[in-house]
Amino acid sequence: MEALSERGDALRLLAAEAERARAGSGRLVLLRGATGTGRTALLRAAAEQAAARDMWVLRARCTPDSSGTDWGVVHQLFGEDADFLHEPPAEPGTGRTAHARTRAASLWRLLEAYASEAPLFVAVDDVHAADPLSRGWLTEAARRVDGLPVLLVVTERSQYDIDPPGAGLARGLSPALVRTHTLAPLSGAAATGLVRAAFPGAAPGRVADCVRAGAGNPLLLHALLDDLSSWDTAGGSAPQAPLPDTCAALYPGGYPDAVSWWLAGAGGSTARVARSLAVLESGDADAVPAPAPSADGTGPARDWCPGGCPAERLATQIRITATMARADPARVAGWLTAMTRLGLLHQGADGLHRYAHPLLRDAVLSGWAGGRRRAAHRTAAEELMRGGAEVAVVAGHLSHASAVAEPWAVDVLVEAAADEVRAGRPRCAVAFLRRALDEPMAPVRRASVLIQLGSLECAEYPSGGIARLTEAVRLPGGSRDLVRAMVALATALARSGETRAALRMLREEEHRLADRPELVRTLRAVAVLMSDEELGALRKEYRRRAGPDGDAPDLLGAAHRMLIVRYEATAGLISSRDAMAQIRALVEEPADPLAEPFLFGTAAVVAQWADALDEAERLVRRALDTLDSFLMHPMHHLLLDVRVDLAAARADFGAVLADPRARSSGSGPSGPGPTSAHTQAVIALVETGRLEEATRLVDGFDLRTAPDSWRTHRFLYARGTLRAAAGDPAGALDDFLECGRRQTAREALRSVVAPWRVAAAECRLALGRPREALALAEEELRLAEVWDTPRVRGRALRVLGEATGGRHGLELTGGAVGLLRDGPVGTELVSALIAHGRLLNDLGERSRARGTLREAVERAERLGAVRLRTVAEELLHVGGARRAGAPRTGPAALTGSERRIAGLAAEGRTNAEIAASLHLARRTVETHLTAAYRKLGISRRTELPTALPQAPPDTPARSA
Repeated sequence: MEALSERGDALRLLAAEAERARAGSGRLVLLRGATGTGRTALLRAAAEQAAARDMWVLRARCTPDSSGTDWGVVHQLFGEDADFLHEPPAEPGTGRTAHARTRAASLWRLLEAYASEAPLFVAVDDVHAADPLSRGWLTEAARRVDGLPVLLVVTERSQYDIDPPGAGLARGLSPALVRTHTLAPLSGAAATGLVRAAFPGAAPGRVADCVRAGAGNPLLLHALLDDLSSWDTAGGSAPQAPLPDTCAALYPGGYPDAVSWWLAGAGGSTARVARSLAVLESGDADAVPAPAPSADGTGPARDWCPGGCPAERLATQIRITATMARADPARVAGWLTAMTRLGLLHQGADGLHRYAHPLLRDAVLSGWAGGRRRAAHRTAAEELMRGGAEVAVVAGHLSHASAVAEPWAVDVLVEAAADEVRAGRPRCAVAFLRRALDEPMAPVRRASVLIQLGSLECAEYPSGGIARLTEAVRLPGGSRDLVRAMVALATALARSGETRAALRMLREEEHRLADRPELVRTLRAVAVLMSDEELGALRKEYRRRAGPDGDAPDLLGAAHRMLIVRYEATAGLISSRDAMAQIRALVEEPADPLAEPFLFGTAAVVAQWADALDEAERLVRRALDTLDSFLMHPMHHLLLDVRVDLAAARADFGAVLADPRARSSGSGPSGPGPTSAHTQAVIALVETGRLEEATRLVDGFDLRTAPDSWRTHRFLYARGTLRAAAGDPAGALDDFLECGRRQTAREALRSVVAPWRVAAAECRLALGRPREALALAEEELRLAEVWDTPRVRGRALRVLGEATGGRHGLELTGGAVGLLRDGPVGTELVSALIAHGRLLNDLGERSRARGTLREAVERAERLGAVRLRTVAEELLHVGGARRAGAPRTGPAALTGSERRIAGLAAEGRTNAEIAASLHLARRTVETHLTAAYRKLGISRRTELPTALPQAPPDTPARSA
């Protein structure tokens, strides 16, 4: 009796009417309901109930195929006794109407004869499909049956359709002659009970999904449960698997068949409206990942239909659906209301009607031919564009439509792709651009689309998209378009290991562009960034310019001169003050748009080296804005590297480890070998005391086969840092010296890429070789004084003080502490405090040492620098202080990232504002806040201002 859930009131009504008929007072009972609400099952149960009460049951079922057969229902009821209906008129020439009346009278006498033998229960299912003569006889019988022991029970489909239905059986009958009962959809509790009965072990969320997909319709719900039961191999386990959004995952497919049956019964116009609504809803959901469902789980929170208020959006939805289905908007509005009442649709707070579950929407679409669906998507795209919908929504429909062959289609798809790139969804952008290539367009425009698409595809896989970029290079167009394509193709080739081919192509193009010097400079800048061989040419150019017969600065492009400033910085030939003055002047000069990424990107690198971290961040944003979706550009990954380097410079270990590139290994979108994200991740893991994770990350790369690049040099430094922290100073020294050898070979005398001399000196001290350590420290200080930033000078003074020892060494480390208090120095100040405290201990000044080392512990704790904090605590213990336990709660337990984010939240900023200001993912902000709440022992945002103490005046601000 599962199909009769919540049908007890109907059965009781029928039982009472049966008793009334047995007493000699018959009546017509009309059971009405929408398709799938269980009318047939209820009629069958009522007939069985009547038979149990010694009533004679006559049954008939109407179908659309039998509606054209005269007296078809009556023949099912009376069988051979009704054969007289086929006899010709007794008197030739008798009219059809008179003959029908004669037959009806005979049928009435036949019914009376049956009733005289036993009370009758006459069951007619789906009377709306009966032939006209049978319907007429049933109506007439209902008027006369009140004096006989006959109960007429008929079921009739009652549902709002786009095409208005014909008159019902009860039309024209007195209410006293008929009892009408309408079957309501299943309640949520009843539907939940059916799912629980089928799968007792189902999780609550899975049960809710099944209830939504069943839409309160017994037919659909039972079909879905039957399909899911085919998954069940371990006693009720099927609902534990995620409920699919597509009917292709269902077997044997009873659910989509049931939906098709429901649509067929509703008629062609209603089916078109239902499918048009599904297309309208699916265009956005399929093309772009929607936000999380709303709180009640009934639909996406994305507002994909234009309009200023819910009423306007609903009106737009009705208008577009009606246009797509070629239906009356007034009937469409009524149908949406009726289906929402039945439970197949849900109306959200935004006013829009949506299907109760994506699986139901997919089932509605599954029976529609591909051509019709593509045409519907095109109509939806056109109507939504006219209505001012979001470009991603219009593009979502276009991605499922056939070619439009109008310029606006390409514009929409390209604009949507750019939005997806900015939102961090490059795969969605790729889908839009691939669809754009199906549209006819001019060669210049096609080349532009190919460049963007090839760039995105190569960003996903190192060798992907090269065919697209090659096609773009071969298309006719202007010189600037060709250079843009060349830059993308050369970058892709270099990242796939074909650097020589890329350089050869660039040189060949230079000869063809001899009359366009500004474009030649751009190609040369690309070559410099790709190859050490070309970097050597840049050094020669620097020397030539510096000589008495050198080129005047105005003969070199601003981006090229910016690269020379970068070379001077690495070679130890210029101070940070002079470098910053030059890059600020160059950034303000007018520049070719193709050169702007090199200009701003290189300036950001130099600014980061000069500890102008906020300025470097602004330059990174400017450079990325010039690239837009042009990801296959030599500056793109360099800019991402600068971002992670900025976080590392602030000792924001959480942001470093949150970089999605930080945990992958092997070849990636940036090419083979480790990236700066890997280098900084290893160092961050070491500093936070997670040596096992750092070891796994390092072991993911074979540096013997990695390209000899700046990134590999830095990774050698990171591996040395790990080895030193793991107690292997000899192995660490080898890595640091190799890093230095490779950098020196490229005339990077100043350890701007990685402070290898400082690290190597520390290893030599650990190995008992102070003279060698002293020589490295002195050389580092000489170069640091040229560059002249607090960070590099303080670091050099600190290691020189450690190598020197004694009172002079104490003066040097004290000078390092003083310098490092004045800038954004990350962990460098902690290291200097530790070195100073160690020397104070060695000189017997343990009281002063304890104060210095306690400050080191506190600062390391705020930064989350577990390794340095442990070293400082060990020195405190050596100096006679009690060993401190690791704080687990309170403000001191917060990491630097947690403290920074909690401070911004305490100022009243939202998570979205914090994420935007710090260039973090919103989830990262939420994670840090959750940890901060736990450590501070609070549960609400409003408690943060009192739970967080004021930062000391000398504490540098850090970005999380």
